[in-house]
Amino acid sequence: MIGFYAGSFDPFTNGHLEIVKKSSKYFDKVIVGIGENSEKKRRVDREKMKTAIEKTLVIEGIYNAEVITYNSLTTTEAKKYNADILIRGLRNGTDYQYEENIAAFNKINSRIDTCYLRAENLGYLSSSLVMDLYAHGEDISKYVPEEVKKVVVEG
Repeated sequence: MIGFYAGSFDPFTNGHLEIVKKSSKYFDKVIVGIGENSEKKRRVDREKMKTAIEKTLVIEGIYNAEVITYNSLTTTEAKKYNADILIRGLRNGTDYQYEENIAAFNKINSRIDTCYLRAENLGYLSSSLVMDLYAHGEDISKYVPEEVKKVVVEG
């Protein structure tokens, strides 16, 4: 079974990594798809982020995951990779309400189901919070993998 975990990952946090770790145990293959969100200005180059995530997965010993970038609809890209299910991380109830509407639409429109995984004790973490901390000169080491931190710092 193939799972497709999509996001802007701008940047990829330890919460995202937790979802990939869990997914890699439940699915034969996990596609980590770095999409483009037209509503957000990208802060970290996608190709650099892709490389940082790939390095992180190797360091973590996760070998059944592949990282891609894409510009199409998530469901279109997931089908291109023969994904059976979309993977979404949940931090809280607000995330659930937001994600459930999208999941219902995807199921009707594209016939692809969604699996929710909790970020556990990292539910408070978001890419925006990490970048806000970084912008104010705070250390982000405990919130992102080391390879991702390098990309954020290098710009």
